[in-house]
Amino acid sequence: MTATTDGSTGATLPSRAAAASDTTTLSTPEATGVQEVASRAAQRAIDFLLAAQDTEGWWKGDLETNVTMDAEDLLLRQFLGILDDHTAQAAAKFVRGEQREDGAWATFYGGPGDLSATIEAYVALRLAGDAPDAPHMARAAAWVRERGGIAAARVFTRIWLALFGWWKWEDLPELPPELMYFPSWFPLNIYNFGCWARQTIVPLTIVSAKRPVRPAPFPLDELHTDPANPNPPQPLAPVASWDGLFQRLDKVVRGYRKVAVRRLRKAAMNSAARWIIERQENDGCWGGIQPPAVYSVIALHLLGYDLEHPVLREGLASLDRFAVWREDGARMIEACQSPVWDTCLAAIALVDAGLPVDHPQLVKAADWMLGEEIVRPGDWAVRRPQLPPGGWAFEFHNDNYPDIDDTAEVALALRRIRHHDPERVDRAIGRAVRWNLGMQSKNGAWGAFDVDNTSPFPNRLPFCDFGEVIDPPSADVTAHVVEMLAAEGLAHDPRTRRGIDWLLAEQEADGSWFGRWGVNFIYGTGSVVPALTAAGLPGSHPAIRRAVAWLESVQNDDGGWGEDLRSYKYVKEWSGRGASTASQTAWALMALLAAGEKDSKAVERGIRWLAETQRADGTWDEPYFTGTGFPWDFSINYHLYRQVFPLTALGRYLHGDPFERKLLARADKASARAGGD
Repeated sequence: MTATTDGSTGATLPSRAAAASDTTTLSTPEATGVQEVASRAAQRAIDFLLAAQDTEGWWKGDLETNVTMDAEDLLLRQFLGILDDHTAQAAAKFVRGEQREDGAWATFYGGPGDLSATIEAYVALRLAGDAPDAPHMARAAAWVRERGGIAAARVFTRIWLALFGWWKWEDLPELPPELMYFPSWFPLNIYNFGCWARQTIVPLTIVSAKRPVRPAPFPLDELHTDPANPNPPQPLAPVASWDGLFQRLDKVVRGYRKVAVRRLRKAAMNSAARWIIERQENDGCWGGIQPPAVYSVIALHLLGYDLEHPVLREGLASLDRFAVWREDGARMIEACQSPVWDTCLAAIALVDAGLPVDHPQLVKAADWMLGEEIVRPGDWAVRRPQLPPGGWAFEFHNDNYPDIDDTAEVALALRRIRHHDPERVDRAIGRAVRWNLGMQSKNGAWGAFDVDNTSPFPNRLPFCDFGEVIDPPSADVTAHVVEMLAAEGLAHDPRTRRGIDWLLAEQEADGSWFGRWGVNFIYGTGSVVPALTAAGLPGSHPAIRRAVAWLESVQNDDGGWGEDLRSYKYVKEWSGRGASTASQTAWALMALLAAGEKDSKAVERGIRWLAETQRADGTWDEPYFTGTGFPWDFSINYHLYRQVFPLTALGRYLHGDPFERKLLARADKASARAGGD
């Protein structure tokens, strides 16, 4: 048992080390019936998942990203003067454990070394006292120099270094706080950025304007290719290119800094501060994610807020809750926490696996989810001011940014559970349906947080080299909304049909769909096929048959499915290719089962792979990252994915789709009534 975010206790998934030492539950001989194998595996998974529920009704697995979260946490504390040795050593223990043999750090398990992550990890270890001539540090520094040194790192990494004078502010792109005054119709206004980028950029406009420098505790000459000339000039991109245009625009903005009206700049920074404070959540965080919270604390501190001010005190306390303290004393920082997402997926898995729909733990989960509904406007209302609220966010506290994906999946989960107050459930789902329909983009599809957040300009800014900064519609989110609408009897609604048409048009030539929030084509396909069949497309539909053929073509020899994150960068080589994982095998199976392939050899092999790789306690080990924050740039290992999705797939293999069962039951009742008449 380990402590959770609120100090209560809940069952946790085994560590990677424990997984390596454990043996699998089943060595299933070929003669054993696959139905029996699936049933035993599902029951073990059910038992584990029920034991892992918090007493309040929610589930939450660790959300693992990369060591930049840990490094930036230490840099923040050093900047504020509150870094203590215990925290530094615990963070350093985790960071050291993630280093590759060549001295670098990757951003996902088994991935290539990443320059910015390696620089930030190196600096974090220096803050913890690791000597630059220690073997592991010397390897890291050499690796950095071979790849261009600090000058070749991303902008965000160089911002952190500029805070301590390790990099010149003058050598960073400009981000003026006057951006706050751009109206919502103007290109590059803050609402043209995705919500995660918006929450980060607004405080960074203050940091960029203030250009603070704290005394550096040590030099970093060993990370430059030439310490005497750390930032050699680079040629500009051609003026006719987008990059060239925005590079020259940055030069104009730099010139504006010299002539900016001080009163206007001060007013802009105060407007940014008000914007930040208005969006602080009840738990002290911002948006329920770590990066905006870090930069918001720095920005407000630069404007004179002391560390005992309630806003900063609660903000810092919220950051402490992102820390996962492991049994070996290491401290890992979560970029975000996923209780709403984990809870709705766990509830779906348990019902689909045959747990009674009125099981007390399911009812408790429904109670908790109902209590998390967001019924006030957020930033999404800038584009939809007349739309009544009603949705769910991803985190414990994030009322400003409910998301369309969570709202759809929570509705699907609630509809599966027999709650003691069905009218309350109906009202909540009704609000969710109305809100999701109102958030449909003009092309018929859905993004994650905003409507029509598709401007081509934000990603072109020199400042925005840290990952995706807009929120265009995606196949996986659209699929989940379509599935939810179909479950609510709206499969033939014109708005649903527009979503279906968009999905059909987005199918790749090979039969797969791109996965925006999960890795990658397997996730996209595993999301879309069940949605299309739920909306009434038959398994014989050409799009479904192409998807089935693609999934069968990328099944691994061991019977499972896997896809490496490199498929986001090298599609031809990596699409649908990678070591088999429990979650990705489950996604493939969910698609195949929805397509009517239950009796196929591919499904049988996939079910057997899940059963054979299940551990004795009912869990699966999955060190690979199968979640996505920004495709390729920011990857996630959701530690509960390895549990909920395999159980969902096993349950649907054993019992079929729950909504199909409901439809059949209704048809039987109607037939019986007709016969009686």
